[in-house]
Amino acid sequence: MAQSLFRRPMLPLLVLPLLFAPVPVPAQSGGAPYVVAESGRSFGRLQDAVDAIGEGEGTIRVAPGYHRDCAVQTGGRIAFVAAEPGRAIFDGVTCEGKAALVLRGAGARVDGLVFQNMRVPDGNGAGIRLEKSDLDVVNSLFRSSEEGILTADDPDARLTIDRSTFSRLGRCDRGLSCAHSVYTGIYGRVVVTRTRFEKGSGGHYLKTRAVQVDIDDNSFDDTQGTGTNYMIDLPSGSVGRISNNLLIQGRDKENYSALIAVAAEERKNPSRGLSIVGNRASLPAGMDRKSVFVADWSGEALAIGTNELGPGLMRFEKR
Repeated sequence: MAQSLFRRPMLPLLVLPLLFAPVPVPAQSGGAPYVVAESGRSFGRLQDAVDAIGEGEGTIRVAPGYHRDCAVQTGGRIAFVAAEPGRAIFDGVTCEGKAALVLRGAGARVDGLVFQNMRVPDGNGAGIRLEKSDLDVVNSLFRSSEEGILTADDPDARLTIDRSTFSRLGRCDRGLSCAHSVYTGIYGRVVVTRTRFEKGSGGHYLKTRAVQVDIDDNSFDDTQGTGTNYMIDLPSGSVGRISNNLLIQGRDKENYSALIAVAAEERKNPSRGLSIVGNRASLPAGMDRKSVFVADWSGEALAIGTNELGPGLMRFEKR
């Protein structure tokens, strides 16, 4: 069984170009780095490109390079797309003391971008702060920040994350509330697929208060994590499915009592029928501590199917 835990690739293959792409040069000075595709107009500031779309719909193509820039979307539907995936890097600049992209328009898409080094006074510096509406994130990388993606509440909206990587994120220090690799408020649906979470630096890897979740075919590799907590935390309860994921708990844990937690803070959402099936999970090799694969505070009947669990992992515990 121990060997079978590692059959799946540790990294979604489509994410590899992001991690091994040539290091980009600083953002070009001879030409404007942001182009609105529909009009062909180019802009030197991301906010100007966003404002040019306004309440309409458009695509902003982001040139390769390090962009010490940020923007707030207040209307319209905007796609933020790297001209060369993995080589357009938003580095260390936030708007409104929140994130590189603060999104509260009618919808957004982020494709092929990199977000890094986001830090703010309240400890929640993120690549993306999603305040309302739908967001699709694909083939993007979030690293070395306090948070990757943080959302407010929008029960009628959907967040999807596909083929992306979250690395060296999260924190629990300075007497502030913890930050996490991904933390969503009460969204209607959160879908996370073919995505890698690794090297957490505090908090949970994926924490979501979504009413419905679809967490499928991801890897949660905590082997190089420091001071981390749960890998998947559904603090308000959720329905949907957690399936076909690889979860490897690390040695340096703030809390190693469980890998997946359901309704640990409140029972605001129903959890009856939440499907947890087809996952592979393990504890650190050579460590004699024990943990629980699924810890449940909801008191409802979860649908826990067949999962491959390594030594020291208890299948389920009611708390």
